[in-house]
Amino acid sequence: MKRALLERIIEARDAKRSSVLVRGLKNKLKFLVDENQIVGDVPNTLSGLLEHATNALDKDGTQTVDFSGETYLIQTLGGSRRLLVIGAVHIAQKLIPMAMIAGYEVQLIDPRKAFASSERFPGINILNDWPHEVMKTLQLDSRTAVVTLSHDAKIDEPALQSALESGAFYIGALGSQKNHTKRIQRLAALGFDERALARIAGPVGLPLGGRSPAEIAVAILAQIIQAVYQQNR
Repeated sequence: MKRALLERIIEARDAKRSSVLVRGLKNKLKFLVDENQIVGDVPNTLSGLLEHATNALDKDGTQTVDFSGETYLIQTLGGSRRLLVIGAVHIAQKLIPMAMIAGYEVQLIDPRKAFASSERFPGINILNDWPHEVMKTLQLDSRTAVVTLSHDAKIDEPALQSALESGAFYIGALGSQKNHTKRIQRLAALGFDERALARIAGPVGLPLGGRSPAEIAVAILAQIIQAVYQQNR
């Protein structure tokens, strides 16, 4: 593998962003798609293959594609998926360790230091800032999920705005159906259309019927996992 290609793969990995490596099984052609930039030589006749590779940035795993008489291996080299949990509530205490076991890199965001403390969340990456301010610096992408749990509109709704303006693959919001309807109305008044607002899973989680914090956390994580595999189709 050429040095420039290898260095770019390592750079993308260290920056925790997805890249896609394409290899011809016979012609030995290799190129990398990283941040929609191409590393390596791609003949003009392979523009369709390049489109396949770019689409794979949002997916996981490996696939093969037959193109112009050659078989190409398209491999997504993605970092860990990331979960931003907004609100240091009891559900968060259950959801975060579950998500970490499932392989997610988790960040807890809550400006309320009395709730979002290392005593209540030992060993967790905690950001005691307003979520919408922090999220501007976190580069939410197609490997990022966002869940708002605080039950405080001043915290949750600006965070939802930031999530809707990002490429996050999953956005969930805790609350009753009545509260969610009012929340959607307020977000619509800010200019978000029906299609954008449909991205918010609310009330959050698959309808498993559970009521305890742990059961609700299971439902939320299950819905996030479901969203991953729907995205990979």
